[in-house]
Amino acid sequence: MSTIVLLAVTGIGLGALYFLSASGLSLIYGLMHVLNFAHGAFLTLGAFVGWEVAKAIGPDTWAGFLASILAGAVAGALIAILTELLLIRPLYERHIEQVLVTVGLSLAAVALFEGVWGSDSITITGPGWLSDTTRVLGANIPNNRFVIIGLALLVLLAMVLFLRHTRYGMIIRAGVENRSMVTALGIDVRTAFTIVFAIGGAAAGLGGVLASSYFRSVSPSTGSSLLIFAFIVTVIGGLGSLLGAAIASIGVALLQQFANYYGSGTGDFVIVLALAVVLLVRPSGLLGRQVAA
Repeated sequence: MSTIVLLAVTGIGLGALYFLSASGLSLIYGLMHVLNFAHGAFLTLGAFVGWEVAKAIGPDTWAGFLASILAGAVAGALIAILTELLLIRPLYERHIEQVLVTVGLSLAAVALFEGVWGSDSITITGPGWLSDTTRVLGANIPNNRFVIIGLALLVLLAMVLFLRHTRYGMIIRAGVENRSMVTALGIDVRTAFTIVFAIGGAAAGLGGVLASSYFRSVSPSTGSSLLIFAFIVTVIGGLGSLLGAAIASIGVALLQQFANYYGSGTGDFVIVLALAVVLLVRPSGLLGRQVAA
């Protein structure tokens, strides 16, 4: 029983990381139809900036940990805004060029990170409480899982409230449905889309800091490894559906954890199999919008 509880909570914690990585990706594609392969670079930059800030304040202190979370989210948002303004905005109607630019940016970013921080993994420490465990139904659960899960829930709630109950949220949704009409009304849709990129980048930067706490290390490839699962989650959940991304994140992570433990490390294979099944049964994803024939 304790093993099942440990696998379940660990899987939910990993799913929270997948959601933070995938939520921005899903939001940007669903609202702006931009397939952003540089999203992993936002995540890695947030992790490195967060680590630098924590190191300066005190890597083992709560002040350092909280400051690293804020710094990582801000770094992710800023790099996302620059990417949107300088690279994506001129290419909104040219999707192939968008893909090529974001792929190129992701490759260049990894090379840049290796030049600045080296190619080896850096060990991450944090407040002692995060390294301790809490006993739940006989299982010793690492405390950082609870923090990651809680923050992911806050991000989901904040995104939903922003899109449904703020002026810019309504502009974004209207702009997605009919950008020409909204522009004709004198509303600057481009600013709203920059905000979408900033939100996605902030979630990725936050995810980077929490991923480094979860894995206790950060490297130039941290974002790239998580980006693969973020794409899988985004597709399974349904492009543009935040709730779908949340459900798919938890499902994928739990499947991965249990398959790795009971299936001799077949977690990644099972996930790819699940992706294939979802695409065959429901091509738009679990909560994605059905495309009219």
